[in-house]
Amino acid sequence: MALLSWVLLRNVGSKPVTRGTFLVPVLVVAVAAGVFLTDIPTVGNDVPLDVIGAAAGAVLGVAATGLTRIRRTGSGTVIAAGAGFVALWITVIGGRIAFAQWATGLGSRAVDEFSVQHHISGADAWTAAFVLMALTMVLARAASTMIAIHRSPVRVAVPVG
Repeated sequence: MALLSWVLLRNVGSKPVTRGTFLVPVLVVAVAAGVFLTDIPTVGNDVPLDVIGAAAGAVLGVAATGLTRIRRTGSGTVIAAGAGFVALWITVIGGRIAFAQWATGLGSRAVDEFSVQHHISGADAWTAAFVLMALTMVLARAASTMIAIHRSPVRVAVPVG
């Protein structure tokens, strides 16, 4: 929930683009990776699960950028994120929370059976995959926003009269 709150507070509405627009997410991801990814399981199909999580995060991060508007002028750039952006982040993070609740409750047997059948070592592997998804989503969103800004034409106000 902290990630969701942070993302929404930093991005919803119109925000001027600064160095911090790109540096802060990279720093947050670096710190979070250091805290949450200290031991990534690598047996069986744990690594492919991690790759799937990271790939999903990359796709979702680019999708989040697609749900923002970029406005460039001669004096700067503004990014605006609205309801679609909010809906995407709530759906993704809410889905992760719902899966975690289900996997540790009513769905624990199904997740255990799936994990055994697909050679996934257990809860730590699933956690790593979801953390990688979340962190990659933040990084992909920052990178794709930077690319979109560089591709966006500069619009200069033309004096009337």
